[in-house]
Amino acid sequence: MSESQDEKVTRRDFMKVAIAGMGGTIAVAIGIPAIGYIIGPASQQETNAWIRLGAISKVELNTPTLFKATIDTQTGWINTQEDVSAYVMTENGQDFVAMSNVCTHLGCRIRWIADLEGFYCPCHNGVFAKDGTVKAGPPPRPLDRFETKVENGILFIKRG
Repeated sequence: MSESQDEKVTRRDFMKVAIAGMGGTIAVAIGIPAIGYIIGPASQQETNAWIRLGAISKVELNTPTLFKATIDTQTGWINTQEDVSAYVMTENGQDFVAMSNVCTHLGCRIRWIADLEGFYCPCHNGVFAKDGTVKAGPPPRPLDRFETKVENGILFIKRG
């Protein structure tokens, strides 16, 4: 056999290479977006977003005021609505303190009772002072606090 016959590409070999190349191109063109579609939402990190509570004019001086907000959250492919509540207090009308309304003992919702000047947990008789510190009962630590900011007279708390 001569050298020219060894280097000769048959029609069958050419078609194998061409079909394999087209198949690979199609697989990459479909596969990369599909992988991104499947993995994308699961790999997204939840951001510490600011939650709008309401106007600061609703907060009375030295009196905890309950604010409620509903936020939409996405975890992977699941979209849910979550209710967020916080007691907001101010002593001077400019600096605001936002505290969670969830007891640090077992997660029950606390409430402010103005006559007794404290937050009370109905589940296990936990008592918190106006500043959120534990006065009595089983709660192991003070009420959780949120970072706050005010923009154009609207109060926001940082989720996280």
